[in-house]
Amino acid sequence: MTKTRKLEAEDLYRISSITDPRIAPNGKEAVFIETTINESDNKYYSCLNHLDLETNNVTSWTHGKEKVSQPRWSNDGRSILFLSNRENEKNQVYIMSTRGGEAKKVTDFDNGVVKAAFSPDDQQLAIQTSVNKEHLEKEEEEEEKNDNDLPTSVVINRMKYKADGAGVIDQKFQQIYLYDLKSEKPELLLKGNQNFHFHTWTDEQTLIYSTDEVEDQDFEFNLNVYVLNVSTNETKEIPTPEGAVGGFAVSPDQSKVLFVHMGREFENATHAELMLYDFATGVSSCLTEEIDSPVGDFLVADIQQQAVLQPVIWSSNFDYYFAISNYGNVHLYYGNIGGEIYPAWQDVGHVYGFDIIPEQQTALLMLSTPTNPGEIFTLDVRKGITKQITSFHDQFVEEVEIVQPEPIQYESSDQLVVHGWLMKPASFKEQETYPLVVNIHGGPHAFYGNSFFHEMQYIASKGYAVLYTNPRGSHSYGQSFVDAVRGNYGQGDYEDIMNGVDYVLNQYNWVDESRLGVTGGSYGGFMTNWIVGHTNRFKAAVTQRSISNWISFRGVSDIGYYFTDWQIQVPFNDVQKLWDFSPIKYVDQVETPLLITHNEKDFRCPMEQAEQLFIALKYQGKETSFVRFPDSDHNLSRTGKPNLRIERLNHIVDWFEKYL
Repeated sequence: MTKTRKLEAEDLYRISSITDPRIAPNGKEAVFIETTINESDNKYYSCLNHLDLETNNVTSWTHGKEKVSQPRWSNDGRSILFLSNRENEKNQVYIMSTRGGEAKKVTDFDNGVVKAAFSPDDQQLAIQTSVNKEHLEKEEEEEEKNDNDLPTSVVINRMKYKADGAGVIDQKFQQIYLYDLKSEKPELLLKGNQNFHFHTWTDEQTLIYSTDEVEDQDFEFNLNVYVLNVSTNETKEIPTPEGAVGGFAVSPDQSKVLFVHMGREFENATHAELMLYDFATGVSSCLTEEIDSPVGDFLVADIQQQAVLQPVIWSSNFDYYFAISNYGNVHLYYGNIGGEIYPAWQDVGHVYGFDIIPEQQTALLMLSTPTNPGEIFTLDVRKGITKQITSFHDQFVEEVEIVQPEPIQYESSDQLVVHGWLMKPASFKEQETYPLVVNIHGGPHAFYGNSFFHEMQYIASKGYAVLYTNPRGSHSYGQSFVDAVRGNYGQGDYEDIMNGVDYVLNQYNWVDESRLGVTGGSYGGFMTNWIVGHTNRFKAAVTQRSISNWISFRGVSDIGYYFTDWQIQVPFNDVQKLWDFSPIKYVDQVETPLLITHNEKDFRCPMEQAEQLFIALKYQGKETSFVRFPDSDHNLSRTGKPNLRIERLNHIVDWFEKYL
């Protein structure tokens, strides 16, 4: 079919995000979340949709200008629980009858609800919320403020005093409540000067929670896990290795629990692994020890809103399914307690959500590919057959010229093999030559992959070839590969990117070597800054939400005080080494016109990183410009205000248009 137009920046408004499938206990229906962008309101709205698995008919179950998340079926299948901000900015619990009617608001917590779930007998809810430390210490609710209140100071006594997306924060602790559905009354179950995280019910009277139990929470990155009987208040610890845990899933017979663990051996570069705990024996074991890929989804893209990937799901008392980030994809794997593990779906693509029909080898997949933003598919595991059952983007895909990225693979330094993709410009003609834009991902422990990426497609639609690779430090290529960037920023990773450029220039004669551009955000912004300070091969560059100075970054970023130790691996007082790793040191060597974009409310890579770089370049008389986005945090390119996301894309393309 002939395409009628090229992709536009405004196509963000035409792409829905289809996420978080939840199959009903009867196995014949499901619910999921659909998120859209409202252009006139400049906001994201989401609704709860129902899917009949026998007819594939989709029906909207909620409507209106609100956000809906975390749908959960009651165990008898008669009710749906979900969180929504429909009456205020805080998420509260709502319950809707599956037979129809309006949803009923169940909670009214001051700080909203983080998580909620039915007990197995549908008599109670477990609810996780938060309380301000001051409330906890005074054992009373904070007095409501009014417009006449005078401003007050903020007293800070810990390093975790701010967070990207929130700014300077009140110290809060997570609590767990029980909510009796008959009496409609909440009862505080777990509270204190620590965080209690609800994970799942094990039976009608028992639940699993985790907590941090140290006074110095600035350096607390471990969680202790417990089973709690809510009737007797008896607790029993589930022994877990050092590190973070999550994704707890109890077997149907309640004898075992699967969960995901991320250790501390390589800090935040450590692979997540799948663990099995047996309640009878009290023994935990790692099930994915022989798989050199992380459990979960570490792929970076820009169109999945509220994506929820259940890390592991039981299919029976014997079988289970989980997701693996593997060689630029997110695949679905099958396993059983007998020790077997093998791929259930291993095609090219990105599984960013799934659920399993109980007692059947059938899965429901939320699946995106490089040429499709995402649809729901069924997977017959026995036959290996997938079938698309929704059509949210069929018209978009048929109408718009979408470029199919070509996978490439080349050898970098140390004989390291690097994987990536090259996109031809839209409406490519063999006899012409084209400029090339290199796009570098953040993290650094994320990865580009076989998923739809609006930004890449838009750059290609404007007449540019696009090269995006996974240099050392990227996930999905093994533990040694993802760890190889730590303590080595701007060295091997720089060579991986530049060798990718050389590979493309040697293999594709239609790429114009005199018109090369480079861009990236966060770690990708750091690398963009580093590149223009170490080579003049690029004729234009755009650095986004970047790091320029590791000396100041340690003290201004919300994660800087530990992230610098983990990643740069330089002692606090070794200022010279931190300076050597800082791109701003090399501004004298920058000859590439550099556009600096940054977000006013970015607490991950704060604005001062961009300000320092801009002043240093301007002081030296370099070609540069500085764009500041208001009301935007570190995640502008993925979840920021829609109009600013589009404006950002146009600033990038306009800069390349000017110089390439």
